[in-house]
Amino acid sequence: MSLHQIAVSHSFLLSSRSAYTLNPLLFSKRNRFRISLSHSRFTSIKHRSFAVAVSDNGIFTSPELAKSFDFTSEERIYNWWLSQGYFRPKFDWESDPFVISMPPPNVTGSLHMGHAMFVTLEDIMVRYHRMRGRPTLWLPGTDHAGIATQLVVERMLASEGIKRVELGRDEFEKRVWEWKEKYGGTITNQIKRLGASCDWTRECFTLDEQLSRAVIEAFIRLHEKGLIYQGSYMVNWSPKLQTAVSDLEVEYSEEPGTLYYIKYRVAGGSRSDFLTIATTRPETLFGDVAIAVHPQDERYSKYVGKMAIVPMTYGRHVPIISDKYVDKDFGTGVLKISPGHDHNDYVLARKLGLPILNVMNKDGTLNEVAGLYCGLDRFEARKKLWSDLEETDLAVKKEPHSLRVPRSQRGGEVIEPLVSKQWFVTMQPLAEKALLAVEKGELTIIPERYGKIYNHWLTNIKDWCISRQLWWGHRIPVWYIVGKDCEEEYIVARSAEEALRKARDKYGKDVEVYQDPDVLDTWFSSALWPFSTLGWPDELAEDFKRFYPTTMLETGHDILFFWVARMVMMGIEFTGTVPFSYVYLHGLIRDSQGHKMSKTLGNVIDPLDTIKEYGTDALRFTLALGTAGQDLNLSTERLTANKAFTNKLWNAGKFVLQVLPNRDNVSGWQNIEACKFNTEGYLLRLPLPECWVVSKLHMLIDAVTESYNKFFFGDVGREIYDFFWGDFADWYIEASKARLYHSGDDSVVLVAQTVLLYVFENILKLLHPFMPFVTEELWQALPNRREALIISSWPQTSLPRSTDLVKRFENLQALEEKEVLALLSKLDLDNIHFADSPPEDAKQSVHVIASEGLEAYLPLADMVDISAEVLRLTKRLSKMQTEYEGLKARLNSPKFIEKAPNDVVRGVQEKAAEAEEKINLTKNRLAFLKSTVMLSCSAHSTFRGLCSFLLLEAYYTQSSALITSPERNWLGQIRRLEQSIN
Repeated sequence: MSLHQIAVSHSFLLSSRSAYTLNPLLFSKRNRFRISLSHSRFTSIKHRSFAVAVSDNGIFTSPELAKSFDFTSEERIYNWWLSQGYFRPKFDWESDPFVISMPPPNVTGSLHMGHAMFVTLEDIMVRYHRMRGRPTLWLPGTDHAGIATQLVVERMLASEGIKRVELGRDEFEKRVWEWKEKYGGTITNQIKRLGASCDWTRECFTLDEQLSRAVIEAFIRLHEKGLIYQGSYMVNWSPKLQTAVSDLEVEYSEEPGTLYYIKYRVAGGSRSDFLTIATTRPETLFGDVAIAVHPQDERYSKYVGKMAIVPMTYGRHVPIISDKYVDKDFGTGVLKISPGHDHNDYVLARKLGLPILNVMNKDGTLNEVAGLYCGLDRFEARKKLWSDLEETDLAVKKEPHSLRVPRSQRGGEVIEPLVSKQWFVTMQPLAEKALLAVEKGELTIIPERYGKIYNHWLTNIKDWCISRQLWWGHRIPVWYIVGKDCEEEYIVARSAEEALRKARDKYGKDVEVYQDPDVLDTWFSSALWPFSTLGWPDELAEDFKRFYPTTMLETGHDILFFWVARMVMMGIEFTGTVPFSYVYLHGLIRDSQGHKMSKTLGNVIDPLDTIKEYGTDALRFTLALGTAGQDLNLSTERLTANKAFTNKLWNAGKFVLQVLPNRDNVSGWQNIEACKFNTEGYLLRLPLPECWVVSKLHMLIDAVTESYNKFFFGDVGREIYDFFWGDFADWYIEASKARLYHSGDDSVVLVAQTVLLYVFENILKLLHPFMPFVTEELWQALPNRREALIISSWPQTSLPRSTDLVKRFENLQALEEKEVLALLSKLDLDNIHFADSPPEDAKQSVHVIASEGLEAYLPLADMVDISAEVLRLTKRLSKMQTEYEGLKARLNSPKFIEKAPNDVVRGVQEKAAEAEEKINLTKNRLAFLKSTVMLSCSAHSTFRGLCSFLLLEAYYTQSSALITSPERNWLGQIRRLEQSIN
């Protein structure tokens, strides 16, 4: 690009032409055709007698018949897609399939923004690859949600005065299935409301016969390899539900509590020989097996090796030991070790070989180990114990203390660390293979930084407790021998009949068996989801052969460990293959202030309410603009802006439809269809504005396609938004009006019609994965449509474009072009001179850099008050320095450099370098001005006009320094620039 210098003489004559009557696209090269810029020609627009294609199937509504897109039509459109079978994979395409297994929502669930996020992102991927010609399978389903569903049904029974145990297991399971059939489809219907193009004919439920068969097979195979075992270990116990729960089902909250200080007398010592411990759970002291101090804590070194007397236990003695695990600075520096009721104490006790003592029943009451406190609820026992300690002079004091309390995600009760007999999976051998998959590049995690978290968790993995003390779920396929030790004598089988046959073969014909009452952790069946839903363990199943391994697993980053990593491990173990090639992790949805949404805070945004007010497309577009792995702040302002985008698209479609030929104009449509934009020769014969917008479209198609392929969905949305609003709607559509209504030349009209239709239908294709409803509605109104948009072909890439003509257009090299912008800027072109080098009196001029390759010089002599100019530049310098310091602060932050994507870091570095260069230029200019005499400011308005001109020029070159608004509204930009000058 050549450097354009603009020298402006001081005798300006401001044009009287109104800016709003002109558009900078209304020009052409002299050897093509000329459009008059007279005011009258633009104010007397008369529409041709155009007609539009209105759908005759009763499903779709033409934009001509509706002011705006009607959100209520979304369900009609969705049901039409469904009825046409568009969501099912087509095998007449010669391409590898694109397969996603939907993260199965709980059957008890109701739609929330987390669901809306994953549905939006996965549907974008599926619709894109479907249009790319790949057989696509998005396999939906729901999870039986053991704890959640059992709770819901138990509450329902309680309202009828019925307890679960009174019904018995078989009758209770029957009631749950009845509930599932009646209410279980709620979440499915709500997901459909979001536009999910899943193959509902393949919908799965984790307790379906096929998936249950897979679960049993997985358990048996792991057990045969010695990877499943039974034992008593520390688990998270829910006293109310009376079951073990997973780490994911435990939520920690900061709550006010109490720190209790208690005396432990030293056995054989005087009354002054005692150790004071500080604990938040004094009721667990009945389970103490030792008292520990730090080896280097001189306060207590004399007591190490002696015995301490546990209070209120009738003189039970425990050893006083030393270990570096003890924190000298917490409390008194003395630690009571209760390994039966504390995760850390449990680990320490196993390391030191200390016994495990349990003082609590499964319902949260104290057992016989607690002596007089046996039968009391754990919290009641705490109060009574403290009162008794005070009476016996063993209570020192109590003080307020902030606690991190573990609560059940389902019931809200305090979770109890408890040693319990459970079934476990040995995870280390499985984890090693899963780690290797990422290392070898067989699995790609997006964003990349979560790969480190994945590796850390698998490297430090613990054995997995897979048993749950529930009635709803997959029954553990283990049968015990009546009269035998459960842990030693059991049978693992695929059915009760097989178990009895095996037992009789081993123990005789008179033996009796009974099945383990526990069920498997819900996450166990979920870990098999990518392949159990496709027919495994039958590896000859048609779907398994066609669609496994799958392509993509998309889910929230918060279940990377609990679900994603387990699927990887199980997939490799049972199929020998990583179950998917990519893992895409989205962030959490937060409110506009960045707070986590919760009913307590009252900041929950209901997706269904949002859809009613803003439409599904606006919601989807808003959610999709986030960045992978980063939380998204959702606000009504964003939703409102994207609803306006939907309306803008609708109005653009209305205009395009109005200016197309009548439906029965056969020759007109033949002429339009004869235009081929895929050849460079045809493109170069177009008038400059048409060549510009088509070239920009072809560039957009390549950029958007690349971003789709890289899963940069935020970039996709922003790129399409900018082109549609900034280039097509605000600029080209306005230019086309002169072609259509004033040219009087049918060939000129044809070019405008053809370009409008070509660009608009490609915009609809590019945008369809994001906004499927409004784009399909508009597509169906096009007279030349031949198939549904959802199954239409993706725009061809690498189409011809003229970068030279795009630059010419955007840099306004032709005189006619500069005339238009000069008029828009209220400048008199006679006093503007264009040159390739700075003027001789450059140092005596105000120097403005509009964008790369475009600078302007405004003579100072007799025109400008230099003191005012110094003040302006000083303020500007201060602002630039503040911005520069902010950029440098980000770059100096190790946290930012480590966590931010590489392209974001690069962008900040480039901005910082640009800001530094501008600061230096401004400083040099200030130094010169301060040494210059005061001149007249009579040309201030001229300077304002010049800045308007430069702004318009910068618009064309997309200068980041001046053009920042997504709307690219040039009139608004001019007003803001003028205000800043004033």
